[in-house]
Amino acid sequence: MVYEHLDSKLVNALLDDGRSSLRSLAEELDVSVTTISNHLSELQDEGTIEGYTVQLNYDELGYDVTTVMQLKVEGHALPEITETLQDHNQMISVYEVTGDYDIIAIGKFEDTDGMNDQIKALLTDPAINESNTSVVLNAVTENEQFELDIEDES
Repeated sequence: MVYEHLDSKLVNALLDDGRSSLRSLAEELDVSVTTISNHLSELQDEGTIEGYTVQLNYDELGYDVTTVMQLKVEGHALPEITETLQDHNQMISVYEVTGDYDIIAIGKFEDTDGMNDQIKALLTDPAINESNTSVVLNAVTENEQFELDIEDES
């Protein structure tokens, strides 16, 4: 039997329900449990699947202030600043980017005081030349992953 597109179908099935059992995945994809287990192990070993996690609704947990921080930093300090941001639990995404700024960081805070304290602490670093922080008014979509395209098998 040829398992064309099985890995993509498996990834899509897990995106739909990351808690699916091997048996239910095998039934859904019409292959054996062993085949699913082997393909899943390969996807994990090669780094395609990096892990399994819970998706939180931070608003429900009281973290209803989301910020987008843009930073211009001295080139030599880029690794240090990104590591500092990464070490802050409330920074959920940190990106090195091209364009007017060098770093974009997304943070979740319980209130504006907590946000303000963290931003002020960060801005004491002399390697940060400029910052621009925006407070998100409405998260239209967040933490979305997309299904992989699968060529039509007809």
